Amino acid sequence: MNLVPKEELQNRLTAFRKKMDELATGWNVALVVNKVNIFYFTGTLQNGILVVPRDGEATFFVRRSFCRAEIESKFENIVKINSFRDIPAVTGELGKTVHIEKEFVPLAHFERINKYFNFEDVKSCDLAISATRAVKSIYELDIMRACGRIHEEALQTYVPSIISGGMSEKELGTLMLKHMMDNGHHGITRIGMFNTELYFGQICFAENSMFHNTFDGPGGVKGMSPAVPLMGNDERKLGNNELVFVDVGCGLEGYHTDKTQVYAFGELTDEAYEYHAKCVTILEETVKRMKPGNIPSKVYEEVMVDVSDSFQEYFMGYGDERVKFLGHGVGLVIDEYPVFAKGFDLPLEENMVMAVEPKRGVPGVGLVGLENTYLVTKDGGVSLTGNEKEIIKI
Repeated sequence: MNLVPKEELQNRLTAFRKKMDELATGWNVALVVNKVNIFYFTGTLQNGILVVPRDGEATFFVRRSFCRAEIESKFENIVKINSFRDIPAVTGELGKTVHIEKEFVPLAHFERINKYFNFEDVKSCDLAISATRAVKSIYELDIMRACGRIHEEALQTYVPSIISGGMSEKELGTLMLKHMMDNGHHGITRIGMFNTELYFGQICFAENSMFHNTFDGPGGVKGMSPAVPLMGNDERKLGNNELVFVDVGCGLEGYHTDKTQVYAFGELTDEAYEYHAKCVTILEETVKRMKPGNIPSKVYEEVMVDVSDSFQEYFMGYGDERVKFLGHGVGLVIDEYPVFAKGFDLPLEENMVMAVEPKRGVPGVGLVGLENTYLVTKDGGVSLTGNEKEIIKI
């Protein structure tokens, strides 16, 4: 197994403290509990708490498995505990104010922790962690580039070779997942949004790609059943002259890329190609603005001003289920910070990685559009997942 280098972990912690100084003036201590954030700072996914004081050494307190943490992590200070009550004996008094991941830590879990600390003022460190994770290191980018190559080959070469009439959405998804895992995909698509699941992605035929969906994204999916509205439906078979919509994540060593490709199994309407071409234009206008210093909310406004009201009717969803963004950060989860949407006003930084995904529903046909994952550079976005922009004809 590849281990996250010690220097990489040190740099991440230093960057986080700097962000905390910028966004939480006078902070005293942060507790990191979310397993993905723990992996980011320690290189291992163990059950425990990372205590990060403003001054002094950070310590990772591990309940289970301490042995695995020792094997996998190059983090300097790892301490075995049996209970949260063991932590104060090592840290001493931490003050009355704590910063935690309010987006992720359940109230009951925090109360179990706080029984031994008695914090009185609880504040958020979510934005500081998200902003730190958003800027990728060379180490992270090397992994994501390799991930993007797996993704590109799978959707642009492999999938067109296996699409056939009569196959089900589930069958296509199963074949895709096996192929991608055989080529390095780690087999899970992690998502950061609270109370949300995402297994592999969305594999849909025709109007199933516009089906109602609780997930905060433009695509729909009927899925396996009401209990598992994920991946693809087993009963929906592909017919002639139908659209195939594939929106899946790919992952390598914890890091993801995000990509959507649309295929035409036979002939689609002229309207479908017309709307797809408009989505390509929206993507290109967004990508050329992916430069350090540009404000995500302003990028969204600048691009959307040229999108007509009639086009917007089915753009990024339909009716009150439309989502109002053009792209999102990607990394250890598929939906990272920042987002091309209103309210995201911190400037882009070099080496942020974001997926751009303009999509438009076509009644009677399905969802057209595209998505690739891009690196923020001084010259604009550079794709990590290939540059195919057209509907692939089968």
